Amino acid sequence: MANNSEKGLSLKGIIRKFNNFGGIDIWFLAIVLCLLGVGLIMMFSASYPSALALDGDSTLYIRYQAIYAVLGIVFMMIFSKIKPDFWRWKIIPYAVFGGSIFLLLIVFVLPQYKAGFYRWIDLGFTTFQPSELAKFAVIVAGAYIYGKYGKKMSSTKVVKSGIGATVNEKLGMGLVRESWIPTWMFCGYFGLTAILVFLENHLSGCILIFSLGVFMMFLGGVRARWFAAGIALVLAVVLVVCVPIYSAIQEKNEKLATGEITQSEADEYVENEASSGILKGYMVRRIIGWLDKDFDPLGDRWQPNQGLYAIGSGGFFGKGLGNSTQKYMYVSEPQNDMIFSIVCEELGFVGAAIIILLFALLVWRGIIIGLNAKTKFGSLLAMGLVLQVGLQAILNIAVASDSIPNTGISLPFFSYGGTSLIVLLSEMGIVLAVSRDSRLNKK
Repeated sequence: MANNSEKGLSLKGIIRKFNNFGGIDIWFLAIVLCLLGVGLIMMFSASYPSALALDGDSTLYIRYQAIYAVLGIVFMMIFSKIKPDFWRWKIIPYAVFGGSIFLLLIVFVLPQYKAGFYRWIDLGFTTFQPSELAKFAVIVAGAYIYGKYGKKMSSTKVVKSGIGATVNEKLGMGLVRESWIPTWMFCGYFGLTAILVFLENHLSGCILIFSLGVFMMFLGGVRARWFAAGIALVLAVVLVVCVPIYSAIQEKNEKLATGEITQSEADEYVENEASSGILKGYMVRRIIGWLDKDFDPLGDRWQPNQGLYAIGSGGFFGKGLGNSTQKYMYVSEPQNDMIFSIVCEELGFVGAAIIILLFALLVWRGIIIGLNAKTKFGSLLAMGLVLQVGLQAILNIAVASDSIPNTGISLPFFSYGGTSLIVLLSEMGIVLAVSRDSRLNKK
């Protein structure tokens, strides 16, 4: 009877079915709005010199960002009113999965918004980055698959039908078990997504999506030994990529010391020796720049060096809001990927620590909301969304501090960008929707 009644639902019935009337978690909302407010202030402070120099209007970026923020808040409140079960209802999850893959594919046939990169769809009035939707789709996929098939994670039964049964029969052993099925399904989806994003020349997006997939597997209940094997595999790949580059840098230093090559020839030598068939040329150069601080000081080392100067000059209390010198055309993209270095310069160690604490509180409160969700799907969805924010913040800060190779990754709530801000606030609305529907005491 329930299925028949669902089939007969009108639009009004669907709205009534998924309308969420519970109270939202005020603490989580307050943290989101606090990060957004501080982010807008710092984005304006970091962006006005370059906006004035490049576009003749110092308020250009903040005006657009303020519009995106208002739209994002509207979407956040709308999504907070939709029950989490909507995202696993009938074809909705498949529409999210399929739509993200379609958009990741379509960028390869559309005109390139930026030469050599397939990351954006030009809508005329703005641009859209399919990888932003892809991150959300991976989280929904993990929550849907592990929420639906999670009970199989503890099963020791051998698969007796389908492809798994065929593999067992061919090998003559019960190798494929039911506990593998959810992870196979999920790995297939997020693996394809990560590959497509990598082919778009978006290495940071690929790393983030891969990391999100691993987190969702952990939350879904994948056994620890598989993570140990995965970590070993990742370390092996890192060694395969980085050891030849490190060796090339050492050879360059030896040849410089013996006079076999000159300083002007050193960068070209190490780049040629470190060339890889796996990574694109710009990726190799960024890894070289991370390992070799003397590499291409006016090119690939320029942005990391200027960012470090900004962080170091901020000291303990900073130079004061608006008083950064590095944002005056020294730090590249001060309103975007490198905004944290401007935060450190103007607000100092204390201000940066408070902002990091706010991100930590956001993740902590989101996990509390997830742990109190009424369904496993809602729990995985909420925790996945806040872990995405935390992971992205960690990667951005690591890039700004030169702790990892320089990759283009935005700082949530702070970096300029309409697509990312609207999607981010919409995702926070979904976490609020889980809080409405949770057992959490919101008084």
